[in-house]
Amino acid sequence: MQFLVSSDELIKNLQALKNVINNNNTVPVLDNFLFELHKNTLKITASDLETVMTATIPVESGEEGAFLLPARMLVDTIKALPVQPLTFMFEDDGTMNLISETGKYSFSYSDAEDYPSAVEMDEAESLTMPGSVLVTAISKTIFAAGNDDLRPAMTGVLFEFSPENLNFVATDAHKLVKYERIDLKAPSEIEFIVPKKPLQILKNHLAGIDDEINLTYNDRNVKFIFDNIQIISRLINGKYPNYRAVIPQENPNVMIIDRQHLLDVIKRVDIFASKATHLIRFDIVGSELKVSAEDLDFSSRAEERMTCNYQGEDMSIGFNSKFLIEMLSNLDSDEVSFNMSLPSRAALIYPVDGLEEGEVVTMLVMPLRLA
Repeated sequence: MQFLVSSDELIKNLQALKNVINNNNTVPVLDNFLFELHKNTLKITASDLETVMTATIPVESGEEGAFLLPARMLVDTIKALPVQPLTFMFEDDGTMNLISETGKYSFSYSDAEDYPSAVEMDEAESLTMPGSVLVTAISKTIFAAGNDDLRPAMTGVLFEFSPENLNFVATDAHKLVKYERIDLKAPSEIEFIVPKKPLQILKNHLAGIDDEINLTYNDRNVKFIFDNIQIISRLINGKYPNYRAVIPQENPNVMIIDRQHLLDVIKRVDIFASKATHLIRFDIVGSELKVSAEDLDFSSRAEERMTCNYQGEDMSIGFNSKFLIEMLSNLDSDEVSFNMSLPSRAALIYPVDGLEEGEVVTMLVMPLRLA
C-alpha cells in the first residue's frame, strides 16, 4: 500500500495536529497519528482523549487502509525536508518507508485498531459564525480563565448561547472578561464550558482566516468544523459561577483615558512594585491620574502622572498590575473607560472605541487593599 502527498500540505497540517498530543502520555497509543487512507483522501487524527483533531488532505492513491505512525519522529523528519512530493510505502513487515527525491526514511507503523474510536455527537445543535468572530472571542477571554484544578469550571471559557445573543465569559475570581455578540444568535438557550487547550489550538490555527466555522454542540462535547479541519472537545463538567452577580451596576466614578499611554505607564511603574502582590496605586484627583508603586523590601518607589477625563469623587484604589497589563493588552481601542464605585469594589473596564457593530466587551478587575 502506498500514497503520494505534497510535503508542504502534509507538514502544515501535522504541525497543527501535533499541538493536541501531550508530551507525557499515559496511553502510549496517543503518541501516534492515526492515518486513514480512502483512495485519494487522507484523514489524519491526533487525540489526547479530551480533544480530538482531524485534518483531511488530498493524496494520490487508489488504496484504502488505516495505520498509526509516531507523531514526533514524523513531524521532525518532514519539517527538515525541502518542499517536494513524498511517497509513503507500507510493507507487510510493519515498516513504512518515506521516500523523498533524494532519500529514504524508515519508520515502524502499527495497527489502528487500538486507537480511540471517534466521538459521536448525539442530540446536537449547530450554528455557523465567521472564523474571525470566534478568534476574537477566544483572544478577548482565554487569558482571564483560571488555572486552579480545584475549580475546574473556571479553567475554561463559558459559551453562553441564546436566540438573542452569544456570550463568551472567562474568570479566575480576580478578573473577568465578557465578550458579547448581539448580532449573532443560537437556535435555543444553552451554556457549556470549553477547556483552554482546544481553544488555544483554534486561535492559533484560525489566525488570519475569515472562513465560516460550524459549531455543533450537545451537553458533553463541542465540535468545530472549518476548511479541512475538525476539532472535537469534551466539555468541562460543572456549573459556571454566577458571574452576573459580581458585576457592579452602580459605578458613578468614570475615568476615560488613553489606553496605550496608561499601559506603558503601568509597565514602567510595575518594575518598582512588590513582586509578591504586584500592587499599584491609582490616585485620581480632578483630571489627573497618579500611578505609583513601591517595594518596601528593596526601598524602591516609582510614580507617574497623566491626564484623564474623570467624572466623580476623588479616589484612591489599588490593582494588581499584571491583571491590568493583560486586560489593556487585549483591547484594541484608543481609549478605555474605568467605571468605579468604591475602592473596595470591582472596577469595570470598557473600550471606548474600536469595536465592530454588534460587539460588546466588558472587563472586570477586583481591587487590592491599599496599605
